[in-house]
Amino acid sequence: MRGRIDWATWGFPLALAFATGVFVWFGKTLFGFVVPSETVVVVPQLVGLALADAEGQASRSGLRITVAANEASDTYPTGVVMGQQPEHGRNVRPGRAVAVLVSSGVKLVSMPDLRYDSLRQARLELGSLQLQLAKTYRVDNGQVPADAVVEQNPPPLTSVRSGTAVTLGISKGPPPFIKVPELTGIDLPKALQRAHDAHVQLGQIVWTPFGHAGPPRGRVVRQSPAAGLQADSSQYVSLQVSAGPGETGYTVRQVHAVVTVPQRDSEVEVKMVAHDATGTWTTYDSYAHAGQKIDFTLTFVGNGTLDTYLNKDLVDEARV
Repeated sequence: MRGRIDWATWGFPLALAFATGVFVWFGKTLFGFVVPSETVVVVPQLVGLALADAEGQASRSGLRITVAANEASDTYPTGVVMGQQPEHGRNVRPGRAVAVLVSSGVKLVSMPDLRYDSLRQARLELGSLQLQLAKTYRVDNGQVPADAVVEQNPPPLTSVRSGTAVTLGISKGPPPFIKVPELTGIDLPKALQRAHDAHVQLGQIVWTPFGHAGPPRGRVVRQSPAAGLQADSSQYVSLQVSAGPGETGYTVRQVHAVVTVPQRDSEVEVKMVAHDATGTWTTYDSYAHAGQKIDFTLTFVGNGTLDTYLNKDLVDEARV
């Protein structure tokens, strides 16, 4: 009869297939209990450990360490792990690499010499060194142009941390015009004080021998411009000073020199060599930082020159 199953023919194969399916299901279930489908390990806490200790901790957990980067830090000492990926507590496969960020310690920079720089220049230089301009204040100063730096804290060339706050004293500048005071007929120290009080910028001071009948040593004999004139505040007043009775020979000049070291990637060897009637002598020979200002007063006998060398190369020859 059509539609009826012949159990005599198909009963055994069907029973065998059912038994085989049950056996396979049971075997897979039992294997899942005995052998886990995937082995995992928990990532340990590595942040705060020295790199060597972190490598040991990772190795004991069946993991390995790879240093992703070194970065300056004010919080973590040099060589200490300050970041990790994957994070602590994550489940990962054995042998997985954990990337760590290692501290290179506090970043120190040399405080630049900002004196005489404009406020804009000072801002740019501080920004390039990752230093913060915290505050500015105005300073009465007739010798430094308006809006230029007169004072700074921290002082030049001190070692400071990246991000250090810097305070600058900014010059109010001299008045636009001044009346040149009378500086002749008085001794040089008194003339210098009088010029300072009048916001006068002094230029060359020339010590001149006038022979046996000359004025006392240190007496101001001439000045230029003359007393009483209205002059631009940026104009320099030059003085001629007596070298003293009985002094003859060469004219003696006092010169104030300011040298700014150019911006370079490393320290620069600076050498200043002076030449005058008495011979040749070295006035400065040392290494200096980029942007550092070297200022000093020199005395020349007769005509002279001041040579500037950077890394043994002659870069300037100024006549005095």
